[in-house]
Amino acid sequence: MKPGLFVSFEGIDGSGKSTQARLLADNLQARGRDVVLTREPGGSPGAEDIRRLVLEGSTDRWSAETEILLFTAARRDHLEKTIRPALARGAVVITDRFADSTRVYQGITRGDLRGMVDDLHRLMIGIEPDRTFLIDIDPALGLSRARSRAGTELRFEDMGLAMQTSMRTGFLALAKANPDRFRLVDGARTAQAVAAEIAALI
Repeated sequence: MKPGLFVSFEGIDGSGKSTQARLLADNLQARGRDVVLTREPGGSPGAEDIRRLVLEGSTDRWSAETEILLFTAARRDHLEKTIRPALARGAVVITDRFADSTRVYQGITRGDLRGMVDDLHRLMIGIEPDRTFLIDIDPALGLSRARSRAGTELRFEDMGLAMQTSMRTGFLALAKANPDRFRLVDGARTAQAVAAEIAALI
């Protein structure tokens, strides 16, 4: 692997992507790599403040347009404070979600806003991961897993099964349109089986 590798994990809620991001980070660290494990929204102090705004509260708290602006602001801070410095020193950056989540959640499933998402990404972010692992899972199973977790960050899960189904369709379309970057992984298996496939692919 070249120095400064940028890897993202994507998928619907409850797909297991957060677990897989952590397992890959553990695997690479055990092999002696400098690894930064991070997440979106979040990953820097300012972005974590925005995370609380967008992931908690009622489902109608923000419009899709406002969410796009909030997520882009969080991503910009994350990029400046965490991602770029780590890549510059040759680390492997593994992020639990990146711009593809905004393309799907706000750009596709909550309105025809993909053009707005792409314009803001081009102007304010300007980079894509070197590799994106899409952890694919049945939406009903994913939603059941997500709702079983304790916590207050359930705003998107509370939008229901139809939303999760639409998001899965959106993620699969992104993977099909970007085959050089995406790797599709079946998330319905054990965490160990999924992690073994990802380790081989990376």
